[in-house]
Amino acid sequence: MNNIIKCKFSNLFKCLLIVFFLSSCQDNDLEIEQNFPFEVQVMPVPTKIKENETVEIRISLVTASNFNETKYSIRYFQYEGSGKLQYYSDPPYLPNDEYLLPQKQFRLHYTSESVESHKFSIWIRDSFGNETKIDFEFDNAS
Repeated sequence: MNNIIKCKFSNLFKCLLIVFFLSSCQDNDLEIEQNFPFEVQVMPVPTKIKENETVEIRISLVTASNFNETKYSIRYFQYEGSGKLQYYSDPPYLPNDEYLLPQKQFRLHYTSESVESHKFSIWIRDSFGNETKIDFEFDNAS
């Protein structure tokens, strides 16, 4: 009878020891990176533009890896000249308003509305706060 008690006590002690060690382990969750900074690649654009002429601006957002839930947005500000910037055939962007970009490769169209030179900047931001600014400048072609 004494051996049975020792055996049960020994098994109970072993179980308690295993539970103690298992519960004392830190939670080592696998960290999944979601924030991938991006680079903006712009195809060459003309340096001169006439009044009412439209220039196509091809842009690609390049990341080291992809996280499907990353969202990208664009906004712009024109500080010289007069014109309109739009995504494909969508309505023209309003300065400083933010617009969601549906894809990472896209085309913008800038249309001159004056005979002077044009200068504007666009900012592209991802949903993690990474932001890149690109400046554009067009001289008058007339």
